[in-house]
Amino acid sequence: MIAKLKGLLDETGADWAVIDVAGVGYLVHCSSKTLAALGEVGEGCTVFTDLQVSENDMRLLGFAEAAERDWFRLLTQVQGVGSKVALAILSALSTGEVQRACANGDAAMVARANGVGPKLASRIVNELKDKAGALPGDGAASVGAAPAGGASADAVSALENLGFKPAVAARAVAAAQGELGEGASEGDLIRIALKKAAG
Repeated sequence: MIAKLKGLLDETGADWAVIDVAGVGYLVHCSSKTLAALGEVGEGCTVFTDLQVSENDMRLLGFAEAAERDWFRLLTQVQGVGSKVALAILSALSTGEVQRACANGDAAMVARANGVGPKLASRIVNELKDKAGALPGDGAASVGAAPAGGASADAVSALENLGFKPAVAARAVAAAQGELGEGASEGDLIRIALKKAAG
């Protein structure tokens, strides 16, 4: 319904901001990372948003990057993760760290967030493990992000066709690319990545 707000930062609180868009103030709940990225009160800002509607509440969530919003939506699909818990996770970890934690099954990293116990952290990484490679993290160093284009993308596809999960295939090809360099052929990437994925 409301996908993005562009206006002036009017006011901020511990976990919220008011964005003035042409004289209308929108209250958006944000992670601490997004609040830090918005800048100073009175400055122009842009937030990507997600509108959550429940029986007794309507709440607009704001994110500095579309990737953070995508991860928020994914996190809130896990049973037991509401908007507050998802924002706590995105306050404690960058999108790249959430992605790596899920791809590697690192529940302890997710459990660093306020209000996330070991049991919930395990459920989050288990349910999102297969989806971690499909979403953007924070830059090229993100483990589990599919390498972009060309031979590496074909190599990821080849490993997936052999039955490897997308996150595993992407990780293995990224590692093979790092070992062989940018100009590596598809065949060499597949050969090295197969060893890494199987090992």
